[in-house]
Amino acid sequence: MISCDLASTTSTARTRRGGVIRLARIAHRVRTATLAIVACVVLTSCAHRGTDRDPAATWAETRQLVLVATPDWDATDGTLRAYTRVDGTWVAHGAPATVAVGRSGSAWGLGLHPAQRGAQKREGDGRAPAGVFAIGEAFGYAPTQATALRYQPMTADDWCIDVPESPLYNRIVDAREVGASAIEGSTEPMRRDIHLDGDQRYRRGFVIAHNADGTAGAGSCIFAHLWQTPGQATAGCTAMPEPAMQALLGWLDPAQRPVFVLLPEAELARLATVWRLPVR
Repeated sequence: MISCDLASTTSTARTRRGGVIRLARIAHRVRTATLAIVACVVLTSCAHRGTDRDPAATWAETRQLVLVATPDWDATDGTLRAYTRVDGTWVAHGAPATVAVGRSGSAWGLGLHPAQRGAQKREGDGRAPAGVFAIGEAFGYAPTQATALRYQPMTADDWCIDVPESPLYNRIVDAREVGASAIEGSTEPMRRDIHLDGDQRYRRGFVIAHNADGTAGAGSCIFAHLWQTPGQATAGCTAMPEPAMQALLGWLDPAQRPVFVLLPEAELARLATVWRLPVR
């Protein structure tokens, strides 16, 4: 009886162990299959994101584009053209204009475009930032301006901070609000006529949103503005004759999500299709 009971117990134990082993194997298969499915989903998701990554997505809704094309990276001049997007196609608006850019040419800036290899814009390098940039507020000396852009009339107390160590770097500030010490060392008064012997370059202009996050040393105070004399190069801005500036200010509309593009001709040819830029 005892022997029989032991045999029965042993048999039962084996059955239980066998069941446990089978369950364990089933659980293992389920876990393996689940991990495989999860991995597949993750990889598919990553692949999907990779194939869907669109460098032009950040300006896909843009319907106004200001394009400056320069002969090469070291050129100090270029041609400005404006475009309106109609049913997905860029249509030229107005007449082209000759403009001046940085005294040392151009270099890749920080804007809406993906990072690019090559020389990068730095503070004081005399280069205009290349790439695709949002267009910010308009500014000038007059109390008002004929533009749909947000307009900021400048006073003797308005400065753009070009000191890389400043927490206000690359921002236009009012000294009455931030204090005189906050603008110490800055070389960019927004009323150049008052501070710099009647200089009229900032009488009309708008902000090109390069380095909007204020990365120290990456370049600051980049504007489109009037040129002092025809063709005179800048410290990194884009300068133009007054009729061209007036036409742009009267045309630009923030509701159209306008962007500013500056590229050497070779880079424009390389990137026009993938960045969905006008093909001239």
